[in-house]
Amino acid sequence: MLLERYIAQAVCRVFLVITAGLTALFSLLSFVEQLSLVGQGQYRLAGALSYTLLTAPGRVLHLAPVSMLLAALLGLGGLAKHSELTALRSFGVSQARIIGAVAKLCLPVIVVLFLVAQFIIPPAQQAAQREQAAALGSALPGLSNGGFWAQKNRVFLNVQSFAGTQLHGVTIFTFSPSGSLQSMVEANTAAPQPDGTWRLTGITRDLIADGQTLTDNPASLSWRPFLSTRQLQLLAIPPETMPPLALYAYVRQLKRQHQQALVYEQSFWSMVAIPLSLLGMVLIAAPFVFGPQRSGGAGRQIVIGALLGMAFVLVQQITGYLGLLLAVNPAFSALAPSLLLLALGGWLLERGGHTRPR
Repeated sequence: MLLERYIAQAVCRVFLVITAGLTALFSLLSFVEQLSLVGQGQYRLAGALSYTLLTAPGRVLHLAPVSMLLAALLGLGGLAKHSELTALRSFGVSQARIIGAVAKLCLPVIVVLFLVAQFIIPPAQQAAQREQAAALGSALPGLSNGGFWAQKNRVFLNVQSFAGTQLHGVTIFTFSPSGSLQSMVEANTAAPQPDGTWRLTGITRDLIADGQTLTDNPASLSWRPFLSTRQLQLLAIPPETMPPLALYAYVRQLKRQHQQALVYEQSFWSMVAIPLSLLGMVLIAAPFVFGPQRSGGAGRQIVIGALLGMAFVLVQQITGYLGLLLAVNPAFSALAPSLLLLALGGWLLERGGHTRPR
C-alpha cells in the first residue's frame, strides 16, 4: 500500500504541473484569438482576459487524457532515472503492479473531472458568453445558424440568438392534434420576466382557421414557455460544456419526443470516453517507461509516447466529426478509440509484465 501510494504521489505531482502548463498554453492561444475582438463595442483587454480565464476549466477537462499520459511517462520515467523502478523490479514488484498504482490515481482524477464538468464549467461558460455578449453588443457565440429548436405538446420553439438577457429571432409554431398548423408567432425579441413568462415584442402573428389566415401585429405579447430558465441557459452554451447529468437528461427528452439528438449524444459519449482515455493512456505508457531499461534512449521513448498520445486525441476528434457526418451511432464513434487504446495498452502490459531484470 505504501509503495503504491508513493508511486501515485510521484505521478500525481507531475500530473498537476503538466495540467497547469498545458491549460496555460492553450489559454494563451485562446487569449490571442480573443485579441482580435478587442476594440469592438465595449470589449476591452480585461474582457478578453476574463473570457479566457472563465473558459479555462473546459480546457482542463479535454486536456486531461494527454496530461495523464505525459504524467505517467515523466513521473515513472523520473523513478526509472534514479533506478527506483529497477530496485522495485529486483524485489519482485511486477510491472503490472506499478502501472496499477498509477491507474488507481485515475479514480480520484475522474471524480474531480466530473465535479468540474457538472458544477464549474457550465456556469463559467455562461458567464463568459454573457460578459462577452454584453461588451460586444451582439448575439452570444456558440449558437449555430438556426439557433436551437425545442418542442413540447405540439408547440415548436426556435430561438436564433441571445444578447444579454434577451432572446432574438423567436418563432413559435402551434399545431393541432391532427398535425395542421394553427398559429405562428414571430417576434424580434423576447425578454424573460420575473413571473416566468416571456414578453414578446416586434411581433407578427398568423392565426390559421378553416383555410383562412389572419395576420396581426400586436405591440407586445406575453407567452409562457415550456422551458425553464435553467434549461434555456444550458441550451445557450455548446453541448460539450453542458453538465453531464443535464446533457443525459436532455438527450433522453429529445429521444422521447422523437427529435434529432445526434450532436448532444456525441457530446455526452465523448464525456463518458474521458475516463476510459485516462486509463488507456496509463496502460499505453508502460512500454515507453519500461522499454528504456532494456534498450536505452529513455528520452526518445518518452517523446514517441507523447506523440502517440497526441495522435490518439487527434484520431478521437476526427472519429467524432466523421460520426456526426455519417450519422454513426454516437456511442460507437466516441468510445471506439478509447476502447481500442485500452485493448492495446492491456496487450502491451500483459506482453511485457512478466519480464524481470536479472
